[in-house]
Amino acid sequence: MYTIGQVSELTGLPVSTLRYYDKQGLFPHIQRSGGKRQFGEEELETLRVIECLKRSGLEIKDIRRFMDWTVQGSETYPLRRAMLEEQRATVEAEMKRMGRALDMLKYKCRYYDQAIQDGNEERLKAMAPADMPEDIRRAYESAHAQEQEPVFTGSKTGAPEE
Repeated sequence: MYTIGQVSELTGLPVSTLRYYDKQGLFPHIQRSGGKRQFGEEELETLRVIECLKRSGLEIKDIRRFMDWTVQGSETYPLRRAMLEEQRATVEAEMKRMGRALDMLKYKCRYYDQAIQDGNEERLKAMAPADMPEDIRRAYESAHAQEQEPVFTGSKTGAPEE
């Protein structure tokens, strides 16, 4: 068993965060001894899941729902699976968007390296993607690929902002 301070040191999470998680009901089976929380391996694994779900963008209220389902038992397996699958798809879509952003950054860094070397952008602006080095061409094409969502949305009405 671990104290809250030991868990804080192990995970790098502040004690206040661990207390908050407990108050939110995210450690449904946590034991107490003399009023102090005792974290076992089950709570450490729960904490790994909580942090994963948080990093994936899930809100605490949804993580709490997931933890409530774990207490309810095996009849909630389909609900838990569906929640995780939906979040997995969300993360994959975000990774794809971020991959295109990374490719644009790679392309632009290489672009400006060459502009610095040339002293201007004239040659670069005239260069067709087919004339680019293969790695930069791939980054350029990825960054400029048609997206499912618009890159520039302007205002909420879709009209450009002034």
